[in-house]
Amino acid sequence: MFNYRHMANTLSLYRTVKRLGIPDERIILMLADDMACNPRNNYPAQVFNNENHQLNLYGDNVEVDYRGYEVTVENFLRVLTGRHESAVPRSKRLLSDEGSHILLYMTGHGGDEFLKFQDNEELQSHDLADAVKQMKEKHRFKELLIMVDTCQAATLFSQLQSPGVLAIGSSMKGENSYSHHLDSDIGVSVVDRFTFHTLAFFEKLNMYSNASLNSLFNSYDPSMLLSTAYYRMDLYKRALNEVPVTNFFGSVMKTIHTDSAYTGFLAAHNAETPLPIGNDIVDDVMLQNEASARRSNIEETKEAQLRSHGWTEALLEQLEGKNSDVVVMYGLGTMGILLAISTWLSM
Repeated sequence: MFNYRHMANTLSLYRTVKRLGIPDERIILMLADDMACNPRNNYPAQVFNNENHQLNLYGDNVEVDYRGYEVTVENFLRVLTGRHESAVPRSKRLLSDEGSHILLYMTGHGGDEFLKFQDNEELQSHDLADAVKQMKEKHRFKELLIMVDTCQAATLFSQLQSPGVLAIGSSMKGENSYSHHLDSDIGVSVVDRFTFHTLAFFEKLNMYSNASLNSLFNSYDPSMLLSTAYYRMDLYKRALNEVPVTNFFGSVMKTIHTDSAYTGFLAAHNAETPLPIGNDIVDDVMLQNEASARRSNIEETKEAQLRSHGWTEALLEQLEGKNSDVVVMYGLGTMGILLAISTWLSM
């Protein structure tokens, strides 16, 4: 089956989260079909989500982690639960922890409590629920957002029971999820309606935007989707209007500026210290005092080192210009004094 739009859906969202700051090493991309090289594709090595062909989704910097027949229900569940064979490289593993916010996006052909894989196997709702339960027990996420664009998408969430999980689907039970528009050159639809309107929402944002999950969910108009977007929110405790979409769809990386290689440690502490506001003034003063104390310790250590070598400098000044016999005599005398002191201390 020529599922062009499902690959375009996935690559479109992949491009969006990268634009919003999530690097490739934190993305696991699974593409069941290689539409870019399919003989039915009139634009070899290219994939588009719009009939104007302005943006090639399969261009530079696309890192596919699982491709073709690697995309199986078994491998999908292994990625979620971390139960890999030892030969699987780190780049194909979800390296998350108990502080991670994870976005799980799935698209394809689906039905009542299932999503098809490769047209010959299915991911059932209880498979997904069990994998999420294992993830929670193994501390693999703090919060998990599951987004599904398929027919009867809401039914895939029916078995979920793990806290901290939020789910959104493109359609209710008994509803289809429709494509957005046809590309006459390719001969098929190139994007689904739900994903299209999701992308339209994010194209207005950048990684520093404060748009909330509530604003994303409210942007779905049933008259535009031709289906009813469904939200499963009973397992998620935070108010959606207080959660930025970038918690799941983006990332803001901290940048630390340093003056030099030798003052980098101190500069890092100063750069990370926020502007004092209210009660934060105490914390700011404490950090400044710690930095000052650290500088003082460094200076005292240098002075001690200089003092410890003062006697050698004085001795060298005295010996300057003397002949070698005198130097030997000074040396033997010094050794004799040190030996006598050592013997006296050991008694």
